[in-house]
Amino acid sequence: MKKTLYNKCDKSWVSQLPSIVFEGPIHVVFSHSEAEKAVDYLLAQPILGIDTETKPSFKKGRCNMVSLLQVSTLEQCFLFRLNTLGLSAPIIRFLEDTTVLKVGLSLHDDILSLQRRGTFTPGLFIDLQDHMRELGVEDLSLQKLYANFFHQKISKNQRLTNWDIDVFTERQKRYAATDAWACLKLYNEYLRLRATGDYELVVVEEEPIK
Repeated sequence: MKKTLYNKCDKSWVSQLPSIVFEGPIHVVFSHSEAEKAVDYLLAQPILGIDTETKPSFKKGRCNMVSLLQVSTLEQCFLFRLNTLGLSAPIIRFLEDTTVLKVGLSLHDDILSLQRRGTFTPGLFIDLQDHMRELGVEDLSLQKLYANFFHQKISKNQRLTNWDIDVFTERQKRYAATDAWACLKLYNEYLRLRATGDYELVVVEEEPIK
């Protein structure tokens, strides 16, 4: 049976879906030595999902520095505390790597945010939004993409977290890890559907799906 994809998804439909969260081990990386070990492990993987988080600003015209870099395999996720580490040598090595594919969403913004912390030349990155358009999908937020492809909802309840706080709650860690992991899941499913053609696109012109 072919998978049904929609060009557009309605928020009310997404809100009724069952929630999904990353359930694997999460490693919070504070120190240079931890970062070295984590990057060594990650650059031995075939493909990775990535995302960033920044402490929200509630003052007009003020933009905070990126606080967190999340990097996930399908099994485990690493949260690099950039507010502590900065763009240290192992993180620059990771970001400049050209051998391991790193998949994210709206990567242009993420990379610009990271470059505000330090100079680096971006390595091998793929932006999900570029490829989802190939399938005819127009709603390109992470939450709507995941709902469209998997009929599950990624919660955004922790979006306004202060990502510079000393200790994350379990929910904050799960939220951060889920976004990076979801990018990887979506890219793998995109590759499968592109290779097999095992999907049909329903074009919603006026009324979004309910």
